[in-house]
This record gives sequence, C-alpha cells and structure tokens, in this order.
Amino acid sequence: MDCCPSIKNVLLLDSEGKRVAVKYYTDDWPTLAAKLAYEKSIFTKTLKTNARTEAEIAMLDGYIVVYKFIQDLHFFVTGGDDENELIIATVLQGFFDAVGLLLRNNVDKRSALENLDLILLCLDEIVDGGIVLETEASVIASKVAANSLDGATSLSEQTISQALATAREHLARSLLK
Repeated sequence: MDCCPSIKNVLLLDSEGKRVAVKYYTDDWPTLAAKLAYEKSIFTKTLKTNARTEAEIAMLDGYIVVYKFIQDLHFFVTGGDDENELIIATVLQGFFDAVGLLLRNNVDKRSALENLDLILLCLDEIVDGGIVLETEASVIASKVAANSLDGATSLSEQTISQALATAREHLARSLLK
C-alpha cells in the first residue's frame, strides 16, 4: 500500500563526503558497508555540480536524489524512482531551512557537529519510518526547540564533572527506589 510518499534516506555529509548526520528508513542498504558505499557514490557523482543556490534533482543508482550544498555541508534526500520529485525536494528544503533556523543561519560543519542533537531531532520531526510528517521549517524548528528545552540543560552543555555528578545523582535515586 503505497499511498503516502516515502523517503529512503536523509544524508548530511561534509565537504569530504564524511557523515555528519544520516538516517536510513529502508533496508535497501542492509549493511554499514553498503550505506557507506552509497554515500561515497552519491557524494562523488554530485561533487562537481553547482547546487548552492537551488536544489538539484538527479537519478542515481535507480533512486531519485535531491540535494543542496551550503558552505561545507551537503544535504541529500533520497526517494524511490516512482516518488514525486517535488515532494522529495520539499522535504529537502524543509530540512535545509529548519537547520538554518536552528543554527541561526550559521550553517557549517562545526556548528552542525556542536548541535548534532538538534539536527537529529529535526530529522525525527520531518520523517518517521520513511513517511513524511512535516515540511514547514518554522514548525519543525519550533518542535525541535521545544523538545530540546524539556531537560533543564542538555548533556552537550554540561561539563564532564557536571555530567558525572548528574549521572551519580540519577544512579543514587534509582538505587534508593
């Protein structure tokens, strides 16, 4: 039953083709080696294109790939060969714009790695199990910001000693129950 458009994967790679954040929603690439080979293939085939101003659409390895680059990050969204390119492009644009909002338009590899938790939450808000949930960047960014504020401070903002103290406190609470 293919009534809903589905996404095969969403990839965020750096300027060398290395992973920053990736999510696969199907078993088309069953092993890590297959996933890495696909990422390398898609990166090398799109490297020479100029996808900085607008998203580009390509048919690669039997999949529709929509991609866009900004500074040292390469955004890719893959769909099946029977999917609507406009929907895949809308997913890419939603992800691209939401990341821009969350990183306050400072979209580069360093900022992305420092805020990897926000980017992964962003992916979770956009696609679940390959089904597109949301494509409006402001809605995605507001949901991610609300989720990230649930904890008083995230682990990425704590020092190691604070994180150990928090872990010790949680362990003590669980042992006292």
